[in-house]
Amino acid sequence: MIGQNIQASEMLIERMFASVLITVPDLKTADTIAAALIEKRLAACANYFPTRSIYYWKGRIERSEEFIMILKIWSADFELVTKEISRLHPYELPCIVKYDISDGFQPYLDWIRESTDRSPEG
Repeated sequence: MIGQNIQASEMLIERMFASVLITVPDLKTADTIAAALIEKRLAACANYFPTRSIYYWKGRIERSEEFIMILKIWSADFELVTKEISRLHPYELPCIVKYDISDGFQPYLDWIRESTDRSPEG
């Protein structure tokens, strides 16, 4: 029984936080989305960097210069994060993909928790 409780507890911790990968067309869009999510405490951190993309879109192969964004969030906030990104994102069909964090450096995970605390005491 104790082993099962520990396993269940570990599973909850594993799905507590997530990284969200987003692509955006430019630095200005990345800055806008990052600032909005951080200000609303929906993300603890946003990293972004330039990349080149090749993809199939509306019957054609497209190539573009974009920025990749990686956000650190509470997994439970993914729907709110997605709504906020969609509101600010210029693409017709933005890439918004969540990857649950299965493990991590505990002080860093604690920092994510503290940075996204929206409770009245937080």
